[in-house]
Amino acid sequence: MKSSGYMRLDWARTHMPVVSSIRERMIREKPFKGIRVGMALHVEAKTGILALLMQEGGADVTMSSCNPLSTDDAVVKSLKEDYGMKVYARKGETEEEYYEYLNKVIDSKPQIVVDDGGDLVKLLHTSRSEMREYVLGGNEETTTGVNRLRNMEKKGDLKFPMFDVNDASMKHLFDNRYGTGQSALDGIMNATNILIAGKRVSVVGYGFCGKGVALRMKGMGARVIVSEIDPVKANEALMEGYDVMPVREALKVSDMVVTVTGMKSVVDYDSIKNAKDGIILSNAGHFNNELDLDKLEKMSKHSEQVRDLVKSYTFDDGKKVYVIADGRLVNLAAGQGHPVEIMDMSFAIQALTAEHLFRNYKELENKVYPVPFEVDQDVAKIRLESLGIQIDQSTEEQVRYSESWEEGT
Repeated sequence: MKSSGYMRLDWARTHMPVVSSIRERMIREKPFKGIRVGMALHVEAKTGILALLMQEGGADVTMSSCNPLSTDDAVVKSLKEDYGMKVYARKGETEEEYYEYLNKVIDSKPQIVVDDGGDLVKLLHTSRSEMREYVLGGNEETTTGVNRLRNMEKKGDLKFPMFDVNDASMKHLFDNRYGTGQSALDGIMNATNILIAGKRVSVVGYGFCGKGVALRMKGMGARVIVSEIDPVKANEALMEGYDVMPVREALKVSDMVVTVTGMKSVVDYDSIKNAKDGIILSNAGHFNNELDLDKLEKMSKHSEQVRDLVKSYTFDDGKKVYVIADGRLVNLAAGQGHPVEIMDMSFAIQALTAEHLFRNYKELENKVYPVPFEVDQDVAKIRLESLGIQIDQSTEEQVRYSESWEEGT
């Protein structure tokens, strides 16, 4: 009988037509033959398919988790037993185990790194810098990690080239917006089993991820409030029909909060202390530092687990607040992560960008590079073809017109 992990991997692959199209060529050409690839990702079915794609393309893959609560243990077991992959991850791993597993990946002397959040790259620039000599370069999956990389580059600290997969058009326009929007909602509803319609939901951060969460909450009938520090994004949220107010004011009237910023302590303790009684706090940013839970833990009168994924905190005045999944990434800590079809696009970009990196690393500097335009375009075209959708093309006359400066009419 097939294991549950094997079935989850098989289901994911069946619904990832872009990756499947690339897979045929990877198996045939073996572009990663003999290359060691080290990955730090959310270890679940979709990331498992990416790891298998690179393994089928000839790579020697070693994988760990990028988040202590996002691992699917059944998938880890299948990757190890059914596919012979080296995977170091378990759901609920301690902080010590988390770094132990990242170091196991580094022990494999990776030549290409695929990171999510930047911790793997950080170790290769700090405590494990002696292993950096083997690294040709890598990819970064998420906003938080890209921000860290750009800061490293700005300070001259980045010692190998990295590709910003997060900001590829076929990633951030779909993964960040539609993927985060649906999966955050999925995680919240799975953890709480509460009704969304009619509630006031505060979305902290209105980047592509925040836009997705706000859109899905609005679609479920929530009355959405957006908090922002960027005046342009605040205007955009206002024009989309959302209320806009500072975090502290928003929490006073909100039934639920979702943080989506990638920044530390965007919901501080004072805001939580003065929040509406019974408010539910969750985080859809990469790290669990967007909510000031350390101070909440110290200052609250009493705390207890009230559901498998929900903890309550009671203040001296009897007011309660609830926190989902210890403030970890609610999409995966309490849900199943992004929909399969969304990650099909993102992981196709990962694989093709890694291939581009390996072919061109000798010409690359120690910088953060955008995903090549042709990779973005290829993924977009393959996806449309998989759906049986055709689009128009410019005629020769239109091309000449677009490239001319003399013709005005």
